[in-house]
Amino acid sequence: MPLNRSARTASVPAALAALLCLATACGTDGGDGDGKQPAKSASTTPLAASAVDLSGVCPEKIVVQGQWLPNTSSEGPVYRLLGPDPAIDADAKSTTAALTAGGHDTGVDLEIRAGGPAIGFQPVSAQMYADKSVTLGILGGFDESIQLSRSQPTLAVLAMLEKDPQMIFWDPKTYPQFASIADIGTTDTTVLTFEGDTYVDYLIGAGILKKGQVDPSNEGSPARFVAEGGKIASAGYAVDDPYIYEKEVKEWGKPVKFQMLYDAGYPNYGPPLSIRPQDRAKLAPCLEKLVPLVQQAQVDFLADPLPTIEAVVRISEAYDSDEVFTRAIGEYSADRLKRLGIAANDAEGADTTTGDFDERRVQRMIDLTKPVFAAQKKALKENLAPSDLVTDEFIDPKIGYPGGS
Repeated sequence: MPLNRSARTASVPAALAALLCLATACGTDGGDGDGKQPAKSASTTPLAASAVDLSGVCPEKIVVQGQWLPNTSSEGPVYRLLGPDPAIDADAKSTTAALTAGGHDTGVDLEIRAGGPAIGFQPVSAQMYADKSVTLGILGGFDESIQLSRSQPTLAVLAMLEKDPQMIFWDPKTYPQFASIADIGTTDTTVLTFEGDTYVDYLIGAGILKKGQVDPSNEGSPARFVAEGGKIASAGYAVDDPYIYEKEVKEWGKPVKFQMLYDAGYPNYGPPLSIRPQDRAKLAPCLEKLVPLVQQAQVDFLADPLPTIEAVVRISEAYDSDEVFTRAIGEYSADRLKRLGIAANDAEGADTTTGDFDERRVQRMIDLTKPVFAAQKKALKENLAPSDLVTDEFIDPKIGYPGGS
């Protein structure tokens, strides 16, 4: 599922604000649920011009289908590669510029297309098959590639994020006894989720949550959580929602606590950068040079996120969507990506490469989701294996964040 799911920063109606005053106090107890120290900052690495010449091996224009509206929470590395003075098509919700890496023009153009409402909320995998001009897609989540492995297969060439930032959050003042999603499951507290989120069935099947307490009617707005006075838990994203609820939803205006699904036993990768498997041979010469540039762009983005954040803010404002990406959200999410290990070399600290995959972890995701999709009558590729879903053949193992994970 996408980050920044809907217009969550919109003000809750005044009537709900009055309800909140009756239901809650104005305290600021609680925290953001991590307790970790910030990771070490990465440092940029100069690139030789020859290393970034993509002309002749890549399409003249590389088209990337984004998973949602412009953001740096999951798509920062790709936007980092946009050259100066991009052409913004507000109607088509697309942005095009020279693909630039390490200060060098690579000789090809990069077009980034918005997803989510811009493509009728359909999965990126589906859009990649509906529009063959798309070179690579940033899927809504790794479980999407498993679910569509038979009908619309994709092959991930890079993990944009080491951990999926999806979370369940709650009001620590209302529920001081909660420290985890499992704690919520020991009560009858309603958990507001997004319809179709695969991890929900995992949580129910694993006995972490009860089926009767799950309400799949979440639309991303803070209105329900506020109206209930924090007496429910809700699905969200650890890279932005804690900031939004505390700083931008004036009718709430206090911290929430959370646990990420990764830490609850659902080891999903963040949105993978993927191709259609049938394009693998044709794109291989391009991907051998392009994928390391995206790896380095992620390292560089986290070392110095502000220029990319400001560029994405300008693009977001030009698109004039219901949901606008702000500098404050961008700065918060960049900090969360490092602080929570969401963008890391390896979730367990086992290697020093960014963007690669652990096939054991991929197999674990297959094992966890296969019974879920079977119950939903969704057919997966027969004998589905990690190698059907991911490849590290284009990854440069030397590119990673300083200080390990």
